Amino acid sequence: MVALSNVRFGVRNEDVRTVQKALIARGRSIPDGATGYFGEQTRAAYRAEQLAQGFEGKDADGIPGCVSLTTLGRHAGFPVDCRGAAARNGGRLDLSEVTYADPDDDAGEAAMRRYASTACELTGMDPEFGVPALVTITRRESAYNHPRFRVNRTDSNARGPRAPDGHALNCSRGATQCIPHTFATYHQAGTATTPYDVVADMCATINFVRDRYQVNRSGSNFAARVQQADPHRPARGY
Repeated sequence: MVALSNVRFGVRNEDVRTVQKALIARGRSIPDGATGYFGEQTRAAYRAEQLAQGFEGKDADGIPGCVSLTTLGRHAGFPVDCRGAAARNGGRLDLSEVTYADPDDDAGEAAMRRYASTACELTGMDPEFGVPALVTITRRESAYNHPRFRVNRTDSNARGPRAPDGHALNCSRGATQCIPHTFATYHQAGTATTPYDVVADMCATINFVRDRYQVNRSGSNFAARVQQADPHRPARGY
């Protein structure tokens, strides 16, 4: 059994070693071999595996998700436990529970700071770190929740059946541009069920970056771990 929550960038353990052996068996290059450490070599190898599985764009980022790791496990003969990573915040939704009404929340930098402060309070992140990181993300992803940029219809993710808001299901939505599946997986208990709600969207983003990029609880490494949240580095999808 491999736990998804154990297979994360920057960690060293036997689950990582198992995944590395599976990647090598699949022809993915890890020059240092199965060391048990998840570094840049393993990330590049895992991205190659994701591409081979048909993932595209932001979905092929070299960071294991439940679907790709389970598929790899089927090839290599090991089962995968996704529970620890997927439901860590306790508010996870089924995709069918996501709604698509736009409450027309405020736009602009000042509004984003206000919403970000609330999101930090709900998720236990220090606003000193969380607020500037989230505001930077919203500036780059949606021009501070401008109505024109609340849904991305041109990204590689913009496919799938039509959702109730009239856009393809996998379009990124909201101030921080969450894909509905990501929003559902990392939904914060007690927040709105639509990614167009800025606080709910920001909370899901916090839970996502904590899981995917190992951002710590305070958020002190948020900008270091997530380039899109760092105003001192060029924009980069996350």
